[in-house]
Amino acid sequence: MQNLPQQIEHLIRSKELFRVGQTILVAVSGGLDSMVLLALLHRLAAAHRWHLVVAHFNHQLRGKEADADERLVRHTAKSLGLPVVVGSESVKEHARWRGWSLEMAARELRHSFLAKAARKNGASRIALAHHADDQVETFFLRLLRGAGSRGLGGMDWLAPSPADQNILLVRPLLEYPKSDLEDFAQTHRIPFSEDATNASLHILRNRVRHELLPLLHQKYQPALNRCVLRMMELARSEDALVRELADQWLVSRRKKPFARLPAAVQRRLIQRQLHEIGQPVDFELVEQLRMNFHQPVAAGPGHCLVLDTGGRVGVQTVAKPAFDSGSLALKLNRRRGTIAFGQIKVSWELADNTEMNSARRPNVECFDADKVGAQVCLRHWRPGDRFHLIGAPAAAKLQDIFTNLKVPRAERHRRVLAATAQGEIFWVEGLRIAQGFKLDKTTVHRLNWKWQRTETLPPAG
Repeated sequence: MQNLPQQIEHLIRSKELFRVGQTILVAVSGGLDSMVLLALLHRLAAAHRWHLVVAHFNHQLRGKEADADERLVRHTAKSLGLPVVVGSESVKEHARWRGWSLEMAARELRHSFLAKAARKNGASRIALAHHADDQVETFFLRLLRGAGSRGLGGMDWLAPSPADQNILLVRPLLEYPKSDLEDFAQTHRIPFSEDATNASLHILRNRVRHELLPLLHQKYQPALNRCVLRMMELARSEDALVRELADQWLVSRRKKPFARLPAAVQRRLIQRQLHEIGQPVDFELVEQLRMNFHQPVAAGPGHCLVLDTGGRVGVQTVAKPAFDSGSLALKLNRRRGTIAFGQIKVSWELADNTEMNSARRPNVECFDADKVGAQVCLRHWRPGDRFHLIGAPAAAKLQDIFTNLKVPRAERHRRVLAATAQGEIFWVEGLRIAQGFKLDKTTVHRLNWKWQRTETLPPAG
């Protein structure tokens, strides 16, 4: 593409990506994308009086190949008469220390190095070589993670550095496909290195690039990139509208009740407050708060969150509860009976299984009596308890089930469960029954199980 420099120059001006006379740190890995970015900015630098500084980070992942990349970047910067800053750190060690993937660890170390290099060289903006193909890959990566409109909008032309909010990341190539960059590199004989890890299918982005996208192109939508980029633009616009509506509601001092706001605006307001208090955000947590005013929602060790009717998220400290070791043996040697255990009263009835499809009633469950046996134990949750929730593929720790269902920590220790004489849990208060004790075509006798609590618990998960 012969006029690529002019197109990039026009885009930089129209979007005000760089100012005249500005110092720009250019992140250069040695690969095709960043080497083309460096060449383009160098061609435009004199006319705009930009002061370019080349920055290269060695992740110590590829041995001699990584060293060769560093030499290529140093040589290119020298040939262009540009200063170069090089950093190096072991991504593997950082990933092990953080307990992260290599990709996450590399991203943190790289951005930390770039922000530090920018500050040292007086640069307030860092140029990155992300292009349109990267945008499409990012869309599918975030789609697979369940991102909302904000995430599906993809990368921005200008965005704060995750390592320093005062430094902006700039992506001048975001509108152009990789094929344009390849044409430019070939025409102008720009040297670059090939990163062998880009072909590794152990990395999710590479699997999206080499497997998923070619399949979608060939079998479903030849114009996939154009469609996805258009969708991302729509997502960014709609996200901006939701953000503006949320800002307007805050400025208006909440004249309209929070409950009457559109769900998208409610979610944005809750997300914003969770970010402000440093709480990791996920869709389930936001929905638990949004749909249950004044109901505590477990959010981490020692604390829970509460949303009031005014749309304000509060943090409540929860004392660490102790495990209750109390238990009560119950013999099912009569046709029916009732027994009290702490704050709960359990009634049971043994019957022939003549009615397979009776409707569910609150606080009533039916079990295969022969599978339960003649003696059960009523007790509270204990460390290591496992439960095979009906419909689940396998048994799981009760602690994990409670966590997934956002049951507050203190609440978990109040719930009562019932186990067989062999110790297998068949019922947990507030949850569905266990998979192995449900009624089926082989059931002969049925155990009707009813309970009542003097104190109120949250509804079943």
